[in-house]
Amino acid sequence: MVANGTAEQEKPFFDQVNGKLFASNGSANGRDIIDNLVASGFVKADMQVTPDKTSIGGNADSILFSVKIGDSCLLGQHGGAGYESSVQKALANGTCLIGKTRPIDW
Repeated sequence: MVANGTAEQEKPFFDQVNGKLFASNGSANGRDIIDNLVASGFVKADMQVTPDKTSIGGNADSILFSVKIGDSCLLGQHGGAGYESSVQKALANGTCLIGKTRPIDW
């Protein structure tokens, strides 16, 4: 990690941390992803994650997750097509993800 780094500066580390998790656990769920990011030094209070299950109880095709750093967001997506990430500006409401996210209450 880069001390007080921007989202752009942190992206290579974000990708390394997530890549290592998905290489060892291709079926990692949202909690696994968040716990791994926290263990790697990212701040849990700055994160969002989408549900692991669909509204009818099936497994989600992909999980979206984010870490807000300043006014930008590290965005990650993991699913059947693999892992992708990007850096984007935070939304006007200060969050990173649009739509339903799950509480990170553990």
